[in-house]
Amino acid sequence: MRTQLPVISPAVTPEVPLDFAREWIEFQDPADAAHWIKADLTWLCSRWTCIFGRGCQGVIEGRADDGCCSHGAFFSDDDDERRVKQFAAMLTPDTWEYYPEGTKKSGKLAISEKDSVGDDEGRRRTRTVDGACIFLNRPGFAGGEGCSLHALALREGLHPLDTKPEVCWQLPVRRAQDWVDRPDETRILVSTVSEFDRRGWGEGGHDLHWYCTSSPDAHVGSEPLYISYGPELTALIGALAYRELAAICERRLAIGLVAEHPATSKARELGLKAQPSPWD
Repeated sequence: MRTQLPVISPAVTPEVPLDFAREWIEFQDPADAAHWIKADLTWLCSRWTCIFGRGCQGVIEGRADDGCCSHGAFFSDDDDERRVKQFAAMLTPDTWEYYPEGTKKSGKLAISEKDSVGDDEGRRRTRTVDGACIFLNRPGFAGGEGCSLHALALREGLHPLDTKPEVCWQLPVRRAQDWVDRPDETRILVSTVSEFDRRGWGEGGHDLHWYCTSSPDAHVGSEPLYISYGPELTALIGALAYRELAAICERRLAIGLVAEHPATSKARELGLKAQPSPWD
């Protein structure tokens, strides 16, 4: 993991409005006739990329170094928590700044806590220490700043989706799944793949200090999102469905999007320099 990352732009560009035209596609999963994919091409063909440490303003004012890690990460289920604990056990004091806080004297991990706020009351999430996720190494830590679980994956030759909580590697892609009964009484499962924008966080989303999906500063990827997030999308919808989605996105870009993401358009208009992922 890099300990110093280049800043993309010295100034913060205003976010684009949340409401704009989008292009959607629906197609059948080649691996399962009862599974359909509904995908937001405007989002998946955008040039969004993570700019943690190189222009990210953070979701809480004055805590840009936290990125989106200020509140910890909710586990999707018990299996998610067990998997994260399995990899957390591989961390050491040299690679995890909060190793002492995350490890009891008995040697057992203490990485989780119950949330007691709003609709998520009672759900388990990663603990927060000093105002952010316990796994977040802060600037100046000798082992490198950023998510210690992400860095672990890179060291071990894994993908970060293997080691991090599910919500961490899915964001800012949103997958919703619904069973749909058709007029002929057949039932299909529809997986909707779209942008996890401010509204995805509910009422509190509008109070976030800054949010990357609407920011032109974050739409500077060197390749479209459907490519840079290929492993994550594959995990969400399956390998054959992703292959079909990628082919559709490629054809659509070759023709020319009618409804390009306005943050991507604005980034190009401002001449913001394209950047590879900071974690490559």
